[in-house]
Amino acid sequence: MRDPEQTPPALLNVVLFQPEIPPNTGNIIRLCANAPARLHLIGPLGFVLDDRRLRRAGLDHSDRARISQYHSIDQCLDALPSGRWLAFSTRARRCYSEWQYQPGDVLLFGPETRGLPDQVLDRFEPDRRLRIPQQAGSRSLNLSNSVAIAVYEGWRQLGFAGRAGDGE
Repeated sequence: MRDPEQTPPALLNVVLFQPEIPPNTGNIIRLCANAPARLHLIGPLGFVLDDRRLRRAGLDHSDRARISQYHSIDQCLDALPSGRWLAFSTRARRCYSEWQYQPGDVLLFGPETRGLPDQVLDRFEPDRRLRIPQQAGSRSLNLSNSVAIAVYEGWRQLGFAGRAGDGE
């Protein structure tokens, strides 16, 4: 297991609200282990964390990823009070690439089959609701792809701080 003292600080926080599909969360674990991001899971989850499909998708990255679990969005909001919360939704108007990301930003994504419910999305001002463009009439992108797009845009804007080759 990786020494927490050697784990670089998280620049971004990824929050999955009630994720349902183990391989998606496994892929996101792998993403967060390879980018300076911490993963936060809000239950109920559609799987158990030791699901073999989750482990298979996350491969050996779970020891490098920083993962926290919460019972409610309020509990997660309390745990990340200083972060600027951004809710990703196909119903948002602002494009994710228009946001000026800062260290500590919190990227919130909804469940795979239904997205963020209105009662969660309505907690965020319209300028804090972001979308990823897609072709008209298309189904939404896969959750793990959407998270990767957002995390890498944020990390790019932050100069890819901490990437391999930066003195590590």
